[in-house]
Amino acid sequence: MHAAVIYNPVKVPLDRVRRAVEQQQHLSGWDESRWYETSSEDSGRSAAKEALAGDPAVIIVAGGDGTVRTVAEAVQRSGTPLALLPAGTGNLLARNLGLPLNDPERSVAVAFTGLTRTVDLAVADLEDEEGRRSVRVFLVMAGIGLDAEMAQNTSAQAKKNLGWLAYVTPIARSIIANRLFHLDYRVDGGHTRSTRAHTVIVGNCGTLTSNMLLIPAARIDDGLLDVVMLRPKGRFGWAGIGTWLTVQGIAHRSRFGRSVFRLAPGLRALAYAQGRQFDVRFESPHAVELDGDGFGLVTRARITVRPGALRLCIGANGD
Repeated sequence: MHAAVIYNPVKVPLDRVRRAVEQQQHLSGWDESRWYETSSEDSGRSAAKEALAGDPAVIIVAGGDGTVRTVAEAVQRSGTPLALLPAGTGNLLARNLGLPLNDPERSVAVAFTGLTRTVDLAVADLEDEEGRRSVRVFLVMAGIGLDAEMAQNTSAQAKKNLGWLAYVTPIARSIIANRLFHLDYRVDGGHTRSTRAHTVIVGNCGTLTSNMLLIPAARIDDGLLDVVMLRPKGRFGWAGIGTWLTVQGIAHRSRFGRSVFRLAPGLRALAYAQGRQFDVRFESPHAVELDGDGFGLVTRARITVRPGALRLCIGANGD
């Protein structure tokens, strides 16, 4: 048995990770681990295929959500479990799973000794204005609007140096402009509906950084997708959304808080939907992001879910 380690050389403290891996493979009696560096050209797809060809017992992904997404796309049907060593800006998948952050030693220990669970994969079938289609998977969220602008207009160097502060400028610009766009959508093949929104997010997970809860109903293993449309009216509308999401995140930390919050009236600036398939069409092309990576401009998208399509290593206690 051996582990394969796929790592982003820009983000990972490699010496520290190597020491942790060597210690765990010795304690577990495993063979020498094999190491695969991601490249900027394919974000880890080639590394994942090469690692998978060696039949590892586990693939440790050391990088951000984008690296995890790329590796998951390559190994999704293999049955080989992935273990996360978060080293990105948001690390939203690890946050939603309650996995250790900024602790390579604990993350590596989970890979060698932790239990595994199956999680859902979301599949995005994207079409641009020329009719060209591409199919990608994601684990956390797909975003059109503010989410995509953040992914498209924030450089990797800025994210490395500033972390989440790198997103302040694109967020401020988007909020000040507050441009709403028209879309037609339907859920699970139902009636087509029309609306205007500033941002549309399809989530497989619901929590953002700082425990800000965007999509309360989202679960990574429920076989469902959750959609939220942000429709603020001006800057005060954005202030209301920010306050609501912060309070919602705090309330959902306890059973009492969740029960109280369920009695609160909803916020009209946030519209939610849930289902297994989400179809959307735009009047003009809009940028789309998947787990923080931009995928250009699209005019249509169909997003579906593959229940239990991926195995992930979790903590030894199963939480």
